Amino acid sequence: MNSSTISLNFEHSYAEHLPDFFAEVKPTPVQKPSLLQFNTSLASELGIDDRGLTPELVPRIFSGNELPRDARPIAQIYAGHQFGNFVPQLGDGRALLLGEVIDRQGKRRDIALKGSGRTPMSRGGDGKAAVGPVLREYLLGEAMHALGIPTTRALAAVATGEPVMRERPLPGAVLTRVAASHVRVGTFQYFAARRQTEHVRKLADYVIQRHYPEVNEADDRYLALLQSVVQRQADLIARWMLVGFIHGVMNTDNMAISGETIDYGPCAFMETYDPAAVFSSIDHAGRYAYGNQPAIALWNLARFAETLLPLLGDENSERAVADATAILETFLPRFEQHWYNGAWTKLGLADSKSVDSLNESECALVDDWLELLKTNKVDYTLAWRALADFAEGDESPLRSLFKDQTGLENWLARWTEFQGEIDPSRLASTIRAVNPLYIPRNHLVEEALAAASNNGDLSSFEALLSVVQHPFDENPQLARYAEPAPMTFTANYQTFCGT
Repeated sequence: MNSSTISLNFEHSYAEHLPDFFAEVKPTPVQKPSLLQFNTSLASELGIDDRGLTPELVPRIFSGNELPRDARPIAQIYAGHQFGNFVPQLGDGRALLLGEVIDRQGKRRDIALKGSGRTPMSRGGDGKAAVGPVLREYLLGEAMHALGIPTTRALAAVATGEPVMRERPLPGAVLTRVAASHVRVGTFQYFAARRQTEHVRKLADYVIQRHYPEVNEADDRYLALLQSVVQRQADLIARWMLVGFIHGVMNTDNMAISGETIDYGPCAFMETYDPAAVFSSIDHAGRYAYGNQPAIALWNLARFAETLLPLLGDENSERAVADATAILETFLPRFEQHWYNGAWTKLGLADSKSVDSLNESECALVDDWLELLKTNKVDYTLAWRALADFAEGDESPLRSLFKDQTGLENWLARWTEFQGEIDPSRLASTIRAVNPLYIPRNHLVEEALAAASNNGDLSSFEALLSVVQHPFDENPQLARYAEPAPMTFTANYQTFCGT
């Protein structure tokens, strides 16, 4: 591995402030790096001057074969609850943080490699990644970003020119991930489990300065930190669910303290509305099903709160526990408010209200709409979008989705009453502005990843990527991207972690 003359203006606040929280590791060189994708818009957002990044240099840099001269690769340490079971040491088993950049908005962002080889935290793994999972994370991150959901994103995907062994040999790849930071609930758990209270305090102080500087003014800054993290997670999970997203593996090591979506493994977008929907091949009991995500987020946040108890006073003191519990109890009300307000907006009715919280009859309209979708086995994404056509007088797209026309008719009468004086064309445009037509449909994702992995053909991937980057803009020529997966596909569809 060589050092490049290229500089990316890296800073290293994590390594400098938290010297015991990582291991310094060099990426493992790969045989024949070649570029799969480079995110030019994200590079511009990060303030990366790509004039020196020649087509020959880009795959070498973002495979780890040739590092920027100011890079300092480190593997971060963390623990985590995986499917409810605590693992005291996890960490970056195949990822390396190269450094941090200050983007054009003045925000600090991590740039990290994923799939760059073994680290001290690999736990017997090969530290590598395959083309399919790398491109899945690239695609899903861009889709979520286009939907306005806080998320990590991919700067580059590079093929390594060498195989990785999973159930069968697969072509290898390295992802370059950009994140607000990679601090997780599990990062706090690692040091709390070892009763290293001062390390927990250092980490909390770092997180406050990086992500929540406003809490410095609070009477109890650590309690205020907990409250801020709880609020961001409540908002994030509501945003996920409003678009039908299922993370698939909400372990505590996969919950970012910053409030971004992180670690796109066995994730998927729901098709037919079903709160029990699970696509992950490893989630046998449905712990991380679509409808369970708020409760799991709260469970994870309770584990975070436990790590902060020594900073709130004696961790066994009734006051510390009571204060933390009171903060945790705000999660579900906050989530529900964000969820119902978001659903009300998706129904096109935001202009009909002047207060933040929905009343009982308004919540019932939302709940009954979801019940209709469930009992009629309706596609979640198309149902919301078809309300715009109905508002403009074209009833067929909506009615064709439902078997129970009487139930639909009764609900539509109530929906119409809530519209008041809203102009139909304004109502339709409002609905289309917040309800995507195009999501990463699971059959299209698998089709694109299979072509890229098996045949080296990126055309399907690039076409799908282009579509999901503009989820609200209808184009009749893209009709196939809005169609649900065939039932024969959905009935047995599973996603995999890819590690």
